[in-house]
Amino acid sequence: MKIIGHRGARGLAPENTLASFQKALDHHVDMLEFDLRVSRDNVVVVHHNSYLSDPNGERHIIESHNYEQLLKHKKDLATFAQVLETIGHSVPLYVEVKAGEPVAPIVKIIKSYLAKDWKPEYLLLGSKSQKTLLELHAALPSIQTIVIEPWSGIRASRRARQLSTKFIAMNQLWLWSGFIRMVSRSGYRLMAYPLNDPVKARRWAKYGLYGVVTDYPDLFEK
Repeated sequence: MKIIGHRGARGLAPENTLASFQKALDHHVDMLEFDLRVSRDNVVVVHHNSYLSDPNGERHIIESHNYEQLLKHKKDLATFAQVLETIGHSVPLYVEVKAGEPVAPIVKIIKSYLAKDWKPEYLLLGSKSQKTLLELHAALPSIQTIVIEPWSGIRASRRARQLSTKFIAMNQLWLWSGFIRMVSRSGYRLMAYPLNDPVKARRWAKYGLYGVVTDYPDLFEK
């Protein structure tokens, strides 16, 4: 069973930051998961929400601001390129592209690294948006896609067939042992998110769970 750091190690360090990714690697994750957004000036940044929040509660929409403006509100806001350069590919990077984000700036960065010494297997591209995944797959057919589906196994398998992928990630609240066994026997590699219970994870692993996306990778260290 693969241990996947959720937004790095969001239970141990500020999520989606270089510090969080390093913390996850310190706890020997098999894969790193993080989110991508695109700023007004087409800088691809690592952030979950569509906005940044100040301590006073004021929100700053990422797509409406340049990267330098965003940095004034979040000093540790990393770019996708910074992550690739700093963290590297010691483990595969599970990159979630948020629904509605333009894919062209993301594709451009990935192609630039593929033109260097990066291999397609260093990256996996996921999204809850089928439109986004189809665009990414068309532009980067050599990179594996991950169908991220909150709750519907039927919809997840239909989406996976359309993309010719075997990777599915689902919210752990909707999973149960019989379903995991069925999906595994159908040839899919099912990942549960966010799952922070090692006992449940080990039990589900017996039924074929492929991976655990966790906030606390330290709990899963062997």
